[in-house]
Amino acid sequence: MGIKAALPRYELYLYTAVLGVALIWAGSWLSEASSENENRKAFKESVQPGWHYFGRKMDVADFEWMMWFSTFRNHILFALIGHVIFAKIFSLLAPKHRSLIFGVYGGLAVLITMGWTFMTLVLSHCIILYSIALVKMKWLCFVAGLTTLASIKLEPYNSWQEALVTGSFDLQDILFYGGCGFSIMRCMSFALENCEKKDGNYTFCDLLRYNFYLPFFFFGPIMTFDRFHAQVNNSQLTRKEREMWNITTKALLHLGVILVVDVFFHYLYILTIPSDMKLVGKLSDWCLAGLAYSNLVYDWVKAAIMFGVINTVARLDHLDPPQPPKCITMLYVFSETHFDRGINDWLCKYVYDYIGGDHDKIFKELLATICTFAVTTLWLGPCELVYIWSFFNCFGLNFELWVAKLFSFPPFSTIEGVMGEAMSRRIRGVFNAANFWTIVLYNVLSLNSLQFAKLVGRRLIFKGFPLSTLSVLLVTYCGVQLVKERERKQALLEDPEPVKPVDGGKEKAE
Repeated sequence: MGIKAALPRYELYLYTAVLGVALIWAGSWLSEASSENENRKAFKESVQPGWHYFGRKMDVADFEWMMWFSTFRNHILFALIGHVIFAKIFSLLAPKHRSLIFGVYGGLAVLITMGWTFMTLVLSHCIILYSIALVKMKWLCFVAGLTTLASIKLEPYNSWQEALVTGSFDLQDILFYGGCGFSIMRCMSFALENCEKKDGNYTFCDLLRYNFYLPFFFFGPIMTFDRFHAQVNNSQLTRKEREMWNITTKALLHLGVILVVDVFFHYLYILTIPSDMKLVGKLSDWCLAGLAYSNLVYDWVKAAIMFGVINTVARLDHLDPPQPPKCITMLYVFSETHFDRGINDWLCKYVYDYIGGDHDKIFKELLATICTFAVTTLWLGPCELVYIWSFFNCFGLNFELWVAKLFSFPPFSTIEGVMGEAMSRRIRGVFNAANFWTIVLYNVLSLNSLQFAKLVGRRLIFKGFPLSTLSVLLVTYCGVQLVKERERKQALLEDPEPVKPVDGGKEKAE
């Protein structure tokens, strides 16, 4: 049955109305809970005075958002604007050497920001992995790279290395772990691509230019070495038609979204409420469902904006960086779930696709997903919460493949072949709706807490059954069908010929 199966227009209008009413209703519950508990003692640290003309306090629980767009906004803008100016000047004067300028400016910025000890540490990682890359043995590159990554993720090695970095400022911890972590992943990409190079080796200067590209250095996203090297060494710097217009409009869109999010933080304390379990326990089932969903939507918005700002700078440098993650609202299968497309592309290229092949064999897929989430666990920093997150997402991805395999055999395939395409789409939508909430529950624990995820699951699945459970699934089903309709129209634009449905694909891990 094809994804191009159309549903009656009145049915889609009904889905839109139900979804709209449900979102407004859940939003009103969250707004009421935020207003009534604005001065709650437990909110003292994370709900603070905001924009004075709103006359309300603001949710400041997310340090990362506040760092980017409030506390250290000017510092980040200064560094990125400086990069853009230098890059533009030297792209005009010496386009063949612009990659060198990128590396020199980035290296100087890192040195000034973090000091010579941090720079020495990063260079030592580069030297070690470059030396291993010359051997051209992939397994050895993986062992060396993952061992180096473990050295900044596991005690006591990470504390010892962090102590080498002198100075004290609020961003030091984040810049240390972000800079070292992304640097090691880039060095691994370089080493693995060097193994693929048939004639000779890439130079150490190639690695330094790649690693010290400032927009990507501290916060990502990761762009694999093969793509970066090909694009940054292209001296034919031409723009497509309306490319600068698109870059400008996206930059203005990002600015608009930042302002909208800040306004919402004055009325919806979605980040602070989950930390107060006493208050969470008093909320209605609908309010809990909206709270869990809104946390994942916010995390997607944050990732899209932060990577979008960096990607705008990269596009000004004539690069094609990794795209922002797919919106959580559009996700109803584990195979497309990710919050960092750069890490996801890295994992797919070097682990998941390399081991899993065409992803249609159960045991091969199981091995590929286990290895992928093992690397992801190390990247995120091994701890109980990350172990649980990795296990459930790995299970969810494999379970989708098992179910797809099962329903590809008779009598299920025969039954689906007899029913119409529209009915097949409706039945798939029911399963996709349930799958959507497993994705929400499996990922909300990594954003909030295990206790919050357990409470939401218990209320929606057990205590809220059947009324809350079925009503939430009904609303989710409406949303899934609207997403499928959007995918259907997109598929018709790209390929007018009938195609088979694909409820799975490549692993998208954070």
